[in-house]
Formats: sequence, structure tokens, C-alpha cells
Amino acid sequence: MSDASPPLFATPSINRPMITISIMLATVIQTLDSTIANVALPHMQGSLSASQDEITWVLTSYIVAAAITTPLTGWLSDRLSVKRLLIIAVTGFTVASALCGVSATLSQIIASRLLQGVFGASLVPLSQSILLDINPREKQGPAMAVWGMGVMVGPILGPTLGGWLTDSYNLFFINVPVGALALFGIATFLPARPANSQAKLDAFGFATLGIAIAAFQALLDRGEQLDWFGSREIATEALIAAVSFALFLVHTATAGEASFFKYRLLRDRNFATGVFFIFVIGAVLYAT
Repeated sequence: MSDASPPLFATPSINRPMITISIMLATVIQTLDSTIANVALPHMQGSLSASQDEITWVLTSYIVAAAITTPLTGWLSDRLSVKRLLIIAVTGFTVASALCGVSATLSQIIASRLLQGVFGASLVPLSQSILLDINPREKQGPAMAVWGMGVMVGPILGPTLGGWLTDSYNLFFINVPVGALALFGIATFLPARPANSQAKLDAFGFATLGIAIAAFQALLDRGEQLDWFGSREIATEALIAAVSFALFLVHTATAGEASFFKYRLLRDRNFATGVFFIFVIGAVLYAT
């Protein structure tokens, strides 16, 4: 969001409850899909005649795509505007969910999950940003409690809901009606903001970080199956991740204001603490 724009809570006609409901629906379907497919893997493996090694790409493709695309959220929201990016993200995520539901081959469902990860990556950071923007400072604490509940409900409900839907329906189709409701609410109630067409992207910083994340995620996902560093693939992924991340650190530390990541953010104790705890939460949720 542009620093020059007044906060949305200053807009007299803003419908705060409907905006909150709409963006939380989008947040829940994104976080839900991070774990909902886990319990359905054996079912998908049988129906698609896939091996154990092949079927795990249903999870890996989604996580890697989301991890790579998430850092682009700030730049995309500047270039497209927050409302436009949110509409694109919810639409793309909902369509990708429908494509997952109708996929008949392993390659189709992996490609659809990849699209889910790409479009869903910005939903969580944008929802948090919007909730802060539509609430005055004295109401931001309760708003973040609501947001935190939505972020945690998805991964917790995912395995249970995924198991029931696998037995009864197609688990990916649940996102379609919820996504449609979220899209309608966002398009109707969220005020538009002007885009910043001058926003620049540190392409080298993003590329090195994206490659490092993708290689490291593939290493973690496939290492146990391939006997870790006894496998040439895992050793190659480790090397790519290490070199790419080293290049990222050197480049972003010396690029000044054009840097993809501003290290001065880590001097903020609240921000650094938040990053640490979200790391712990992510490790607990995804590692299990």
C-alpha cells in the first residue's frame, strides 16, 4: 500500500464487517489447502496409479510455488493495487481449485496445485495488511486476533475436513463456493486504491531467493525418500540452495534502497519476534 494514501478506516462509508468476512474467507481457503490434501494422498495415489515418490509432488508443488511467490506480494500490490491483486488472487485460486477437482492425471493435478500456490501466496499477507488498514490503532489488536484465528483454523481443520471430503466428495471443490463468496465481498465492499506504476522489483534478489527456497524445499520434501545426502539429487539441491542463498545475502546487503529485502526491518523487535514465531508455527504445522 502506498504510504501517501490515508488509512481506509478514515473512509466514512467503509463497511468494516463485510470486508473482514470477505478477506477472512479468502484466508481460510488458502490456509486450509496447505494441509487438506495430506490425508487424501493415499486415495489420489491409487486413483492416479502414482508411486509414493510421485504423489508427494502434489504437496511439494503447492508449497514451493507459494513460498517463491509470497515475497512478491508487496511489489505486486503496489503495481496492481491491493484490491486488484486480491481479486486476481482469489479468482485464480478458485479456478485452480476447480481444475484440481477435475484433474484426471498426475501431471494435471500437480500443475493445478502449482497454480493454487502461485495465486494463493498473496492472500494471507494481503488480508493482514487490509485488516490493519481498515481498523484504527485501538481496534487493531482484536482485528489481529480474528486474523490469527483464521490463519490457524485452516491448517488445523485441513486434515479432518480433507479426510471427510475424500470419502464423500471431491475435496478441492469446497473452495469454489467459498472463493466465489469471498470474491463477491471483496469486489463489492473493499475500496479501491491507486496503483503505483513506478514501483521497481529487485529481479536478481527475487530470483536468487526463489531458487534457494525451491531447491531447499525440494531437498526437505524428498530427502527422506532418497536417503538424504546419499542421493545425487539431494546433494545437487543442497548445493543450489546454498549458492543461491549466499548470492541473495551478498546482493541484498549491498544493493542499498533497491534491495529486495530491507535488513533494517530486523531491528524492529516486534517484527523479528513475529518472524521467529511464524517460523516455529510453520515448522510444527508443515513438518508433521
